[in-house]
Amino acid sequence: MIAAAGIGEADAIIDVGGGASHLVDRLLVSGHVDVSVLDIAPAALAEARARVGDDGRVTWIEADVLHWSTSRRYGLWHDRAVFHFLVDRYDRSTYVELAGRAVVPGGHLVLATFAPGGPEACSGLPVRRYAPEELAEAFAPAFRCVRQEAKAHVTPWGAVQPFTWVVLRRV
Repeated sequence: MIAAAGIGEADAIIDVGGGASHLVDRLLVSGHVDVSVLDIAPAALAEARARVGDDGRVTWIEADVLHWSTSRRYGLWHDRAVFHFLVDRYDRSTYVELAGRAVVPGGHLVLATFAPGGPEACSGLPVRRYAPEELAEAFAPAFRCVRQEAKAHVTPWGAVQPFTWVVLRRV
């Protein structure tokens, strides 16, 4: 979905909740040179940082996205499974406003949440599940949906969890 968004190698990308994910590794191998990884967990960031090293292409941000602000603008904002933990309306609006300020006009937000029929909780925390139309509506009018997909995620213990994926374009 990131490749389909047409993001250039020099475009700034932020992976919100990226932690120990291997997305940063894949982005660097693909030639991207301006990647930020934001996560609340210092141990997760340290794990990813140990894997990819410190060559200046990655900015590591230890923060709670709801209490973070940035003057940077990004061509792509990626979030796999942070937004669905925001069950409070105020938290969701804070996140949506931040994404709207941080993504450049014409930039993209690639977002994944649990789909309807997915778990009602994860890691002991409640979640909110979304159909593609609900995700698009949550980020309107600053973003419009340009792609949607349903994907099944198989957990390490073999459970299948339905996810909704959307690509939203900043107006």
